[in-house]
Amino acid sequence: MAEQLWTSQEIADATGGKAVGKPFMASGISIDTRSLERGDLFVALGGVRDGHEFVEQALAIGAVGALASSQVFGSAVMVDDVLPALERLGLAARERAASARRGAVTGSVGKTSVTQAIMAGLRRAGRAHSSVKSYNNHIGVPLTLARMPRDTERAVFEIGMNHADEIRPLTTMVRPHAVVVTTVGPVHVENFPEGEIGVAKAKAEIFEGLVSGGIAVLNADDHWFGVLEAEAQKVGAQVRTFGRAESCDARLIDFQGRDGQAVLKARFQGKGLEFPILQTGFHWGLNAMAVLLMLEALDVDLDDSLAALGGFQPLEGRGAEKTVGLRGGDFTLIDESYNANPVSMASAIATLGARATVGRKLVALTDMLELGPQGASYHAALAQFLVEARVDLVFAAGPLMKSLWEALPSTRRGGYAELAADLAPMVAQAVEPGDVVMVKGSNGSKAGLIAQALALLDVRSGEAG
Repeated sequence: MAEQLWTSQEIADATGGKAVGKPFMASGISIDTRSLERGDLFVALGGVRDGHEFVEQALAIGAVGALASSQVFGSAVMVDDVLPALERLGLAARERAASARRGAVTGSVGKTSVTQAIMAGLRRAGRAHSSVKSYNNHIGVPLTLARMPRDTERAVFEIGMNHADEIRPLTTMVRPHAVVVTTVGPVHVENFPEGEIGVAKAKAEIFEGLVSGGIAVLNADDHWFGVLEAEAQKVGAQVRTFGRAESCDARLIDFQGRDGQAVLKARFQGKGLEFPILQTGFHWGLNAMAVLLMLEALDVDLDDSLAALGGFQPLEGRGAEKTVGLRGGDFTLIDESYNANPVSMASAIATLGARATVGRKLVALTDMLELGPQGASYHAALAQFLVEARVDLVFAAGPLMKSLWEALPSTRRGGYAELAADLAPMVAQAVEPGDVVMVKGSNGSKAGLIAQALALLDVRSGEAG
C-alpha cells in the first residue's frame, strides 16, 4: 500500500484552501500528467498551458485530487492562487518533519550530480529525501519540499538561479542546516552587469536561509572563495573548506582516473583517505570532497559516505560512458550533453586529454549559452585547451562554436554545422573502432541529439547496422 503523504484536509489546512468533493489521501504530488503516478495530488499550475486544462485527464489516469484555483469536476482543494499554495504546502512539510537535517546545493557547475551523490549517502543513513532531476527553481524547490514525507530524517535540495534574488526566497523556504557552493563561473553571466562577481554574490544568497550556526561548505580553490567566505561569515555560518591546499578541511591530494573509475587520495579532517569512485572527470575529485563535508554536516558516518561515493554512477548526460559496437570493434561514448559552460568544458577536455586510449580522441561540441557579449571569445578560448589535450578531431555546431572552429588548427577540424542535428551524421561517419568520443554542450543547443545518434550506431542493439 502506498505511503500516505497528505490527506485532503491536511492540504486544505496547510494552504488555507477548502477541500471539496470526496475526501482523499495523496501518496505523491505531480505537476505534469506525463509523469503522474496513481495516487498523486495533481497541482494545476499556470504556465504556457494552464494546468487546469489537464485536471480532468489527471483524475482519469489516477490522480486522487487536484490543487486548483478555478472550478474543477472531482475532488480538489480550492485555493486563491496555486503556486503560493504549493509554497505553503512545502513550508508545512518542512515544519512537520522538524527534526530532519536539511542540506542545500548550489553552484555554477555540478549541482545535480553533487545533490544526488549526497542523497546516496543520506539514503544509507536513514529515511532520506531529495530533489529529483534538476528541480531547483521557484517551482521545483517548493514541490520538492511538499513531497517530503513526515518521517524524513535527512534531506538535500538543489537550488539554482538565472538572476539575482532568485536563490534567497528558495533557501529561506528550505532553511538548510548545511549548504555547499560547488564553484562559481561565467554561467548566466549575461544577466549580471557586474559579471562573474555578480554571479558569486547571487550564489551567496544561499547562506541567508541557513539555520543559526549552520555550515557553509566552500571551494577554497575557487577564484571567488573570498567573496563567498565573507558573505557566509556575515550570517554567522561555520565555514568548511574543500580544495587542494593543506589548510582545507577536505583536501584532495591525488586523482587517478582510468577505465571508467578513479582512485582518490585525500585528507579529511586530518585523516588520510584513499578510496575509489565510479567517475573519471577531474572535477569529481573536488566534488567528492564537497560531498564528504556535506554528509558530515548532515550527521552521516564517514564509512557510509565513502561507500555511497564508491557506488555512485555518473548521471545521464553528465559523464556517463557507453561502449558502442561498430563493425570491426567498439568505441567509447562519453555523454556530457546535459549542460556546458567554460568551467565544465575546460575540465571535461582536460579529463579526456589525460585519458589513455588505443584510438583517437574526438569531441563534438555545441554552443555554451547565456554567456553574454563575451560568448564568442569564451568559445574561441577552448581551442587552446583542445590542443593541449591532444584531441585529434573537433566537431562543432552552433553560431558561437563557429568562433572555436575558426580558432582551431586545420589539422584538428573534423566538421562544423549550424545545428547539432546536422553535425550528428558527420560525427557518426567519422568515428572508428578504438576511438573515444565526448559530446558536450548546453542543453538548449541540443548536444543530446549527437549523443543519441552515436549511441544508435551500436550494431548489437538491433537499431543500426
